[in-house]
Amino acid sequence: MISKDINLAVQHLNKNGIIGFPTETVYGLAGNAYETSAIHKIFEVKKRPTFNPLIVHIKGIEDLTQVAQDIPPIAYELANEFWPGPLTLILKKQPHIPDLVTANQDTVAVRIPNHSIALELLNKLNYPLVAPSANPFTSISPTSAKHVEEYFSTQIDMVLDGGICTAGIESTIVGFNNNKVVLYRLGAIPVEAIEKITGTLVVPNKKESKPITPGMFLKHYAPKTDFILTRNVKEEMDWYSDKKIGLLLFNRHEANLDTKYQRLLSEEGDLEIAASKLYDVLHQLDKLNLDVIIAERFPEYGLGNSINDRLERAAKKENNITNDLTTENGF
Repeated sequence: MISKDINLAVQHLNKNGIIGFPTETVYGLAGNAYETSAIHKIFEVKKRPTFNPLIVHIKGIEDLTQVAQDIPPIAYELANEFWPGPLTLILKKQPHIPDLVTANQDTVAVRIPNHSIALELLNKLNYPLVAPSANPFTSISPTSAKHVEEYFSTQIDMVLDGGICTAGIESTIVGFNNNKVVLYRLGAIPVEAIEKITGTLVVPNKKESKPITPGMFLKHYAPKTDFILTRNVKEEMDWYSDKKIGLLLFNRHEANLDTKYQRLLSEEGDLEIAASKLYDVLHQLDKLNLDVIIAERFPEYGLGNSINDRLERAAKKENNITNDLTTENGF
């Protein structure tokens, strides 16, 4: 059930229910961050492995010490600059944070969403919310209440309608190690903006056996339709000339395909607009009964790197749950 009734959402959450939760990035599947019964429901509904940690959402910087401790000064600098907003910080957790939230690790992922309805809801609660993206594990993330309802229907208590997500892709995630700031996930804040405060970010160069943070799986954000990412769309179209093809493009149509099977992310060539439309366009193409979706690689700077990261994960052929922290675009 989709509803704009925040008080109804509060009632469900206070009873350890789970709801669709709007943020500026994507919709989340939210529950009480302190209640393991609610957290278990989230993992069950998403079919998400429990060794994949969740992000805790708080209402203000003053609440940060309720969930984290030993917070380095640079973390506060980043929080003051980007919160509320799509930056997630990996910090040492407070002991009362359930191990289920953090996948038995001693760190917790935390952020403040930049969404008026999300903040209004959080201010009516006396606990933070955990909220991974409101989609089945590895599927396309949802950027509207309708997307969430199509995924889960009666499996959750309600979807709190907050309109269309403005950022459209998940938060950027950074952590802290030996006085250095580490980039764990590309996201809705470009790396260049963060590095103006931190200096050059450290990029992990090894594969781990399990995720340190959310959103680190090789295959993720994937449509059901076969998906290909390429630098040469025309060449790929030739390879699949006998197939029903859909195209995901930056700012120009391809002349040799009916435009009803093509989706542009930004005619203006604006990467911020492109990011905000990415998942909605993937949802659209996935409903066209295509044989294959071909996506062009985006410019490799700013949010183009974040978009490419999502497209690379969507294009992975195997549902491999090993981390991949090294990609062509510098992640």
